[in-house]
Amino acid sequence: MSFHVPDGLVPAGRDLRAYTDELRPDHPIVRNDRDEWVLLSHDLVRRAALDATTFSSAASRFRQVPNGLDGDEHTGFRDALDPLLSAESLARHVPVFERVATELVAQLPTGATLDAVGQIGAVFAVRAQSAWLGWPSSVEDRLLAWIGENYAATRSGNLARTRQVAEDFDEIIRTVLAGRSPDASADADVTDQLLAVTIDGTPLDHDDVVSVLRNWTGGDLGSIALCTGVLVHGLATSPALQARLRSGVSDAEVDAICDELLRRDSPFIGNRRVTTCPVDLDGVQIPAGAKVKLHWTSANRDEQVFDDPDVLDAEGNAPHNLVYGIGKHVCPGRTLATIELRTLVRALLAGTETLELAPDAEPVREVAPVGGWASVPVVLG
Repeated sequence: MSFHVPDGLVPAGRDLRAYTDELRPDHPIVRNDRDEWVLLSHDLVRRAALDATTFSSAASRFRQVPNGLDGDEHTGFRDALDPLLSAESLARHVPVFERVATELVAQLPTGATLDAVGQIGAVFAVRAQSAWLGWPSSVEDRLLAWIGENYAATRSGNLARTRQVAEDFDEIIRTVLAGRSPDASADADVTDQLLAVTIDGTPLDHDDVVSVLRNWTGGDLGSIALCTGVLVHGLATSPALQARLRSGVSDAEVDAICDELLRRDSPFIGNRRVTTCPVDLDGVQIPAGAKVKLHWTSANRDEQVFDDPDVLDAEGNAPHNLVYGIGKHVCPGRTLATIELRTLVRALLAGTETLELAPDAEPVREVAPVGGWASVPVVLG
């Protein structure tokens, strides 16, 4: 039997991680007041993510490219779009990301309290993503304002408010698309390259281009900011880990440590699915057409897989880490996010001698449906 929990999933004021840690051992599946079947265990989340036939990603009322597509249509879009997000395509942008991160850190005041999420992560995300996409710096303030409003709208659960935020973002995208032309050449900016993408010889229509850019930016801007909060908090509370990274380690080790910190406190809470047929999950009967949530944050803390989920073991936990998902719908931007986060962490450590939690302010947890930290006050020395 599944276990019913009220108030959506997390009662007001409860820490999401603590609450799912409490539920998961005895209730790997819970059903909430939104009529969602929430999968909390690593095994169930993994199984559902790998079964794209039974658990459809077409769970939204709106068309989402490529996240909300299934089958051959999803495969076609991923085959066409993923090359723009490959390590080879991103290589030419790495020096740009490094410059953006270095300049940002150089501008940060030392000895003063800063919010790692809003003043470091969000600013870096906007500048790095804009540089990657070839967007003008004039949209920076609009994007930063949008991130804040998007957080507020998401927390509110008000559909009219979230719809307005989505429309506001679409207007920003339409602004940066004005006057552009398709250009598939290797040195073109990524937005022009996107306009040149074809599926079976047919160019993407305008709405699908907007949807792709919304996916690449709307989600990633907030995610990079939240990830920055988690990474900075992890470094600020672990002098030994910080010293290890300051000593000079490979990119692979930095990436592994970042992935493990995000595994321990994943800000990517979950993805929605809808069942295409009745399904039996370890004795729990879920009907066809049911709303299902794959709870990545909970799965990444499953004590059946990670023993003590708060202990960092980058090498040992890597094979089971689900921060970027798994299966056909694995996050298409995982390489981009990895490079950006590595670049920012390296710049923060190279540009400072100390990175500590602020003594006069406490970090504040985010609330569902967002994970990680809402703010992480730090002092750079």
